[in-house]
Amino acid sequence: MVLHLPGLIDPHVHLREPGALHKEDFGSGTAAALAGGFTIVLAMPNTTPPLTDGATLKMAKEAASAKAYCDYAVFLGAGVENADSAYEQYQQVCGLKMYLDQTYGPLRLDNLGTLHRHVSTWPEAKPVAAHAEGTSLAAILLLAGLQSRPLHICHVSRKDEILLIRQAKEKGYPVTCEVTPHHLFLCEEDIPHIGPGRSEVRPRLATKVDQDALWENLDVIDCFATDHAPHTSEEKDSENPPPGFPGLETALGLLLTAVKENRLTLEGLLDRMVTNPRRIFHLPEQVETEIRVDTDAPWEVRAMDFHSKSGWSPFEGMKLTGKVRQVTLRGNVVFDNGHIRAPAGYGLDLMASK
Repeated sequence: MVLHLPGLIDPHVHLREPGALHKEDFGSGTAAALAGGFTIVLAMPNTTPPLTDGATLKMAKEAASAKAYCDYAVFLGAGVENADSAYEQYQQVCGLKMYLDQTYGPLRLDNLGTLHRHVSTWPEAKPVAAHAEGTSLAAILLLAGLQSRPLHICHVSRKDEILLIRQAKEKGYPVTCEVTPHHLFLCEEDIPHIGPGRSEVRPRLATKVDQDALWENLDVIDCFATDHAPHTSEEKDSENPPPGFPGLETALGLLLTAVKENRLTLEGLLDRMVTNPRRIFHLPEQVETEIRVDTDAPWEVRAMDFHSKSGWSPFEGMKLTGKVRQVTLRGNVVFDNGHIRAPAGYGLDLMASK
């Protein structure tokens, strides 16, 4: 069956530009996005240099303007040096990203005073997105709740975390959250098959109990986000493998397979991949935009055929159901049966007019 669906939104991608173009860039990353059915991606700021001020935002936005095939926005990174000035950039970005736990790149906050200044001065018009696990999750929930700031928790992976977020929502905290396909479909038991280096990711792959808890608490989960974080296969197979998985080109296939297996409804998929991310991040509607998906098409994950530069996937060889055939963005066919049809730079910065 061929369905005409709205363009998908990925609220969490790492496109590696500036600084690590051998891993990915705005061109290859947004090409991968279109191949996966995404017409909007929100890019993370832990690049080299990190996106923490007007100059670094300009650097990233100029690259995106020249290369992006789909629409996009970027996050501002919260650091020690911009704790009192970050709010000045809020109109240019889709949100403020805080890293409270181990991540790829130099951004990390471990000082309560700095964290408090960021949360208290950041405008309520845009959400604070946080990489927060365990006790740091409890800390940022309390701070954001005290300041009545909208808080979005990234890539929730563990049972105690999703249950804490459930409690916070029940108490009326302005919190939303996302879960990645790799935490829904992989766990510690899959590490021997994937390999020790290639299975490195943050948050780490969790236990089967944690994985099951995510499925059991789907009603708490607002968004599915890939956390697309590409590294080359050589890097992943090295003695010091960096954490991160590519995910833009496998997410929809995985989730449509879950729909076919009655683990998820199509309505629930669209709520978490279109409706909710648009509401949470205040994104505009995309006119004359749709994806055409053959929901019955079987396919095997072969990363060598992907548009991403990464060249590998933790889902390599997995058989999925549901294939993107065509993507139309603002009235123009931009992807057709595996081929990018848009010119480089066709994608729009959704915050440019904010």
